[in-house]
Amino acid sequence: MENSKIGFIGGGNMAASLIGGLREGGAPAENIIAGEPDPDRQQWLKQEFGIAVTDNNADVVAQSDVVILAVKPQVMSAVLTPLKTTLQAHRPLLVSIAAGIRESDLQRWAGGGLAIVRVMPNTPALVGAGAAGLYANELVDDDRKALAQAIMQAVGVAVWVDAESELDLVTAISGSGPAYFFYLMELMESAAIKYGMDSGQARLLTLETALGAAKLALLSEEGPAELRRKVTSPGGTTEAALNAMQQGHLPETIEQAISAAARRSRELAEELSE
Repeated sequence: MENSKIGFIGGGNMAASLIGGLREGGAPAENIIAGEPDPDRQQWLKQEFGIAVTDNNADVVAQSDVVILAVKPQVMSAVLTPLKTTLQAHRPLLVSIAAGIRESDLQRWAGGGLAIVRVMPNTPALVGAGAAGLYANELVDDDRKALAQAIMQAVGVAVWVDAESELDLVTAISGSGPAYFFYLMELMESAAIKYGMDSGQARLLTLETALGAAKLALLSEEGPAELRRKVTSPGGTTEAALNAMQQGHLPETIEQAISAAARRSRELAEELSE
């Protein structure tokens, strides 16, 4: 990856997190270029990362081996269509981090026949703790797959899926997933305050417990179910809490939530394709 020219179209928060991760990982500033229309954002990107920044997306394509499409899904067509001629002439690897935009639509707007990787990232990438799912079309060779994976691993973990449709489930699990955990934290904090705990203590204990549980699960060879069993003493406080969750149909609620998110991901893809 160190010799690859990496271009970004869009210089927002996710692009900035990837650029920052790449720079911290040793990618030379001269190998990175970003296309960003806002002058203030251009200046910030230059000062923060020492990279070249332009308002001409065609220049980004012409100078890059891989182009990261980091614009909002709603404007992807308007961004890609004017670049069709340049994309067809230079044929970089396209990596889209725009949720819900299908590979077939990217091909249509870009002129067709391009190597494309779709990525479903999540917001913890902003702090270097992302979890992304990746899908490559049949034109992406092993070297380009390795390049796309290395880029995403600059800000977290990256896993490949075999079918593009599986990205809907990735969206439901890791894409939307941070909000589920934020909601649980919110509810735990609120309950602690309701029963008399200081708000600052409630937040600190809740957040550190969430962080500690995630770290423990990541470092353990055992799965979450076994870890749960190990901290659940018969007749104890944890068992009482878990019984209350099960009686409140939490397992069914979580399953329904995942299904709803995946279904909405499919619906949004249809809407954005029109």
